Amino acid sequence: MAGSIIIIPLVWGAFFAFALYPISNWLEERRFPRALAILVTLILVTSIALTVFYFLTDQVLGLIADIPEIQDSFERKMNIYLGDIAEYLGIELGGLPSTADLLSEQNIESAVFETGRVLVLLGVIPLFIFLMLYYKDFYVEFLRKISKDGEHSILSWIKESGSVIQSYLLGMLLVTIIVSIICGIVFYFLGIKYYLLFAVFIAVMNLIPYVGVIFSSLLLVFYVLLTTDSFFYPFATLFMLWLIQFIENNFITPVVVGSKVRVNAFAVILAILLGGYIWGVSGMILFIPLVGLLKITFEHFPALAPYGYLLGEKYPVIEKKENFYKIFLRKVKNRKEA
Repeated sequence: MAGSIIIIPLVWGAFFAFALYPISNWLEERRFPRALAILVTLILVTSIALTVFYFLTDQVLGLIADIPEIQDSFERKMNIYLGDIAEYLGIELGGLPSTADLLSEQNIESAVFETGRVLVLLGVIPLFIFLMLYYKDFYVEFLRKISKDGEHSILSWIKESGSVIQSYLLGMLLVTIIVSIICGIVFYFLGIKYYLLFAVFIAVMNLIPYVGVIFSSLLLVFYVLLTTDSFFYPFATLFMLWLIQFIENNFITPVVVGSKVRVNAFAVILAILLGGYIWGVSGMILFIPLVGLLKITFEHFPALAPYGYLLGEKYPVIEKKENFYKIFLRKVKNRKEA
């Protein structure tokens, strides 16, 4: 969609503006001019991101240099496995297509186009963040003018939603850092060559529930399978990834993020599919907090509260009816007592 070129960075900018507001507001309270406070905030965050990227650059370049060797290992092992399967089934299978076929001109052009598009989005998002933080008083005054006094006014809804989304984004950032550290330690002791790069990759893909976790885990296990000669390491990697995901889902995320914007699995899967269809990878990430925001909106207005409940995780408590056998035993017992 052509409109996604504007809408996607606008939504990303809004979410980052919510997340960075406490820092810029803290600087403003220290008598920094607003423009300078926002610039310092953006420079600080950008510096941290570039530092992380710098430490990952060496591993990224190393992985790129190993691609020919990984391709040779893939072709060799797949030919062996397919040969064993064909011999066992008594059939004849054709050879694998050359990996060079995957690097067709059309695929290269598509990759270059997507890379340029991502760079454009990354360049526009800081501008949107700056403008949204700089003109925040205008937005507040606008909401005051169109909202009415009362408990469920638009202004109070914006304040509540903004506070919750802000805590959600900061919480997910903390979860990503924690998962990165845990994965990095585990991958290091498993002997995975580019453990730091894969740790960050797993943690970032974890922002996309279910789909991102499955895809990144399978990719890492596949890499370990191609770069080792034993099946122990792929299975050990898979087990440790499952264990990390179990700890993250049941202990880390509930404590750090909380349950205010958490929605049920069915709603999350629908959000991922719909977001991926409309906005691609950005949609798969953004639609989850957007559904959480929709849940908060529904819960804020009594008439829409049932729809908010439908998106939530609170399961109804239903009293179980007695079965026929228990009813029969109770009647026999009552007769004996009579």
